[in-house]
Amino acid sequence: MTLVDRLAAARGDRPADLVLRGGRLVNVISGEIYRSDIVIHDRHVVALGSGYRAENEVDLTGMYVCPGLIDAHVHIESSLVTPAEFARAVLPHGVTTVVTDPHEIANVLGLEGMRYMLERAKNGLLNMFVMASSCVPATDMETSGARLEAEDLAQLLDHPWVLGLAELMNYPGVALGDEGMLDKIALYKDKALDGHAPDMTGPMLNAYVAAGVQSEHECASVAEAREKLRLGLTIFIREGTTTRNLLPLLPLITAENHSAICFCTDDRIPADLIDHGSIDYMIRLAIAEGIDPLMAIRMGSYNTARHFGLRKYGAIAPGTYADLLIAPDLRDFRPQQVYRGGRLVAQAGEMVAASPARRAIELRGTVNISAHPLDFSVPARGERIRVIGSVKDQVVTEHLLERARIVDGLAQSDTGRDILKFAMVERHRASGNIGLGFIKGFGLRRGAIAGTVAHDHHNLAVIGVDDDSMRTAVRAIAEMGGGLALVDGDQLLASLPLPVAGLLSEAPIETVREQYDAMIAAAHEMGNRMSDPFMVMSFMGLEVIPKLKLTDRGLVDVEQFKLLDLFV
Repeated sequence: MTLVDRLAAARGDRPADLVLRGGRLVNVISGEIYRSDIVIHDRHVVALGSGYRAENEVDLTGMYVCPGLIDAHVHIESSLVTPAEFARAVLPHGVTTVVTDPHEIANVLGLEGMRYMLERAKNGLLNMFVMASSCVPATDMETSGARLEAEDLAQLLDHPWVLGLAELMNYPGVALGDEGMLDKIALYKDKALDGHAPDMTGPMLNAYVAAGVQSEHECASVAEAREKLRLGLTIFIREGTTTRNLLPLLPLITAENHSAICFCTDDRIPADLIDHGSIDYMIRLAIAEGIDPLMAIRMGSYNTARHFGLRKYGAIAPGTYADLLIAPDLRDFRPQQVYRGGRLVAQAGEMVAASPARRAIELRGTVNISAHPLDFSVPARGERIRVIGSVKDQVVTEHLLERARIVDGLAQSDTGRDILKFAMVERHRASGNIGLGFIKGFGLRRGAIAGTVAHDHHNLAVIGVDDDSMRTAVRAIAEMGGGLALVDGDQLLASLPLPVAGLLSEAPIETVREQYDAMIAAAHEMGNRMSDPFMVMSFMGLEVIPKLKLTDRGLVDVEQFKLLDLFV
């Protein structure tokens, strides 16, 4: 079919493919809700109004028809599954388009990893746009599996599904004029430039925005978000599995400013995606807290499309793609039918369309642990140590000073004060690097947990009560070729293999969810009380989120952007 065919259907000169009759259209452009037929032909909405003929008709009397939802910023890798399986999780919740930054797999495999994600999404049921990963590695205080410079990212500049430059996490480097960062910004100057500047304020923030940054998803308070909004940044309010910013930031939203606010999930695990949803969950929660339903739906669709220049997405109007959802109630926003390109893909919370078959893609092995003995001993060089303090529902941490528990000249875990040993084992180059530190708040009374999901370098993180358990966990993951493990002494109690770059499983998302839930339950039996200790652990090595983090090179003071000694 061609544009000529669509125009004929729009004029009523020929029958359209489909007419959705009698629904209440949520028009996010005009700000109205009214009854209208929606005419669809060749994957597009071609007309609104009555009197049209079609080969197929659906009666939507009493139902609300909304544009398909758009996630403004998400790392699909945090779902632990491939794009096709991620699509199966979010489409039933009305999410038809995502803007993803594949910098997790890029930090492991570079452009090879990004191309894997694009290939796996090709011709799929979900619209997956990509932002080219700007910070691989995030900083020079870690060892990642790849390095992407401007000349590397230039290869993606004209890709039809690449919208711009992903979150500029080296925010001090951008503000201070780092040559490498400015080269990347110059390359993508005519495209979208995503920000990432937690706690940044004042003159440095002004410089960061002046570099061309357009958005921010790291706001934790209304005051922080308002300052960034006033400087012209589009605010992506985030509600992930670990980082939950929606409720704290709802007071920011007004009728006057909501057009500059979008919704994003950033990182959500399989159970949250399947049980609670994605952007639909944020809309439901926002409405329950008093946000006008039409405003909430705009922030989950139209605003995001406009921000990224996606002219044919995020609204229901002639010329847009027929990506839409049907909901019986806007006050309890739960999509009952979801269309993508005019095709029904999900109904009553279940997929009704099958994902296309995928060809096999061979990726190199990425778990390369040094043959040297795994030495997690910490000789005491003082009485006080720096300790990473985990913060509930956030990926920011505290920078604590604690008295060390010293036994036979070695600093050890102290379960009585909930201070556990934390190690980051370099797994990309078999360098033998091991960063050692301590963390407070994980609650384990015995054993260890470990995983190759450790933002953004994705080295092998392990937190444990004793060194033997930590070694067992690391070796178990190396044998799996990547994944998550929970051990007690020399016993492997639970595991989740992630053979694709140590980040993803190619199993169905329901299977991964069951395995992941079992991992969390086992961790709870060992004393942890976090809703998801593995997700929390995965962010404890992210040295671009304040205040104290651990990489394979050691403890990082994020506020000063420098490595610190463990002992004070």
